[in-house]
Amino acid sequence: MEAAETSWTNYPYSYITYVPEAESSYSEVQSDDETNKVDTFSMDSLLPDDLLERILSFLPIASIFRAGTVCKRWNEIVSSRRFLWNFSNNSSVPQRPWYFMFTTTDDPSGYAYDPIIRKWYSFDLPCIETSNWFVASSCGLVCFMDNDCRNKIYVSNPITKQWRRLLEPPGHRSTDYTAMSTCVNRASQGNRAVNRAQRSYLVSIVKSKQVPGNFFQWDLSIHLYSSETMTWTTSVTDVLSGWRGGNESVICDGVLYFLIYSTGGSDHRHGLIATNVSSSVGSSSSSSSSSLMRSFIPMPCSLTCGRLMNLRERLVIVGGIGKHDRPEVIKGIGIWVLKGKEWVEMAKMPQRFFQGFGEFDDVFASSGTDDMVYIQSYGSPALLTFDMNLKYWKWSQKCPVTKKFPLQLFTGFCFEPRLEIAP
Repeated sequence: MEAAETSWTNYPYSYITYVPEAESSYSEVQSDDETNKVDTFSMDSLLPDDLLERILSFLPIASIFRAGTVCKRWNEIVSSRRFLWNFSNNSSVPQRPWYFMFTTTDDPSGYAYDPIIRKWYSFDLPCIETSNWFVASSCGLVCFMDNDCRNKIYVSNPITKQWRRLLEPPGHRSTDYTAMSTCVNRASQGNRAVNRAQRSYLVSIVKSKQVPGNFFQWDLSIHLYSSETMTWTTSVTDVLSGWRGGNESVICDGVLYFLIYSTGGSDHRHGLIATNVSSSVGSSSSSSSSSLMRSFIPMPCSLTCGRLMNLRERLVIVGGIGKHDRPEVIKGIGIWVLKGKEWVEMAKMPQRFFQGFGEFDDVFASSGTDDMVYIQSYGSPALLTFDMNLKYWKWSQKCPVTKKFPLQLFTGFCFEPRLEIAP
């Protein structure tokens, strides 16, 4: 693996393991005749802690870890709970979601991209074992689930490396399709007096399994984990006819959205189901097939694939636009926002960017948060960004990894770099 411009792993969150010995604020330097003395001192010794804390809070997040190795005083400041909270909620310092790109399929190592300073960092993720694990993120927390038994579920902060393993979710282990999503209660993040219970988060698992001997019918169940009760509940059990679940889901404003896929008998290749999960946590209930399908929302056009994301509590889909005569073949990429039950087109990728990926696969990786959307071809380490506010497409800085063989695949996900939140 090629070296990144800056190695993030050189500055792990456990930088406190080494602190240089404190030096006096001044030293005496004698002249040759030992008659003249010159006093020197550190400028930061003149600053009170609150002012120094304010200055340090304007550093890029990667520089915070380096600042902690300067001296004992700086280490104590950047390690304090007040600093971590103020830094992550400092509106004067621009913060944008990072993108992590896996570089191999064998291990979870890769590079994280900071769009503010346009740098890639060599980066290792906690908990995850291979790049084919399920990944979902929200407000600084990233959820991982293994792709084999699908019973290993971790919630972690990839910046601080703190993590927690969740209980195994209920339902069948051997499901055909699984979709995972997570959502942090952002309202509680605005309260300075937050405690562990107030930093609540929700994890949802949508399981889909074919009814034995009947390809047309699929069992579907929705399982919810609440960090407040630290328990799972099964909110929906259902049988879908002519549709199955997949691996795309997201939670927006208390509503779980997930893609379903036609198994025959429909003019639509994909569809969207919406179900309220804010009132389902902590209580078990069941739903009939007709009630779930009443929330069916068709796609904005014939799509080869779709990627769901939560951008400021707005449901956004990035989809591959299929050709009219061959709907399974991609001809472009579009971005839509759901308003009510109608899709509103936000942008279509200009052809020069679409061609810039080279041979674009029918599927691609895409994720986003706040107002930033990342799009990456599975067949290339090239990364494209789209600003939802400015309606502006832009290539990222080139990732320090090259394609070594024709069938090498690349994927990734975005997350918010935050210091104060813990699972």
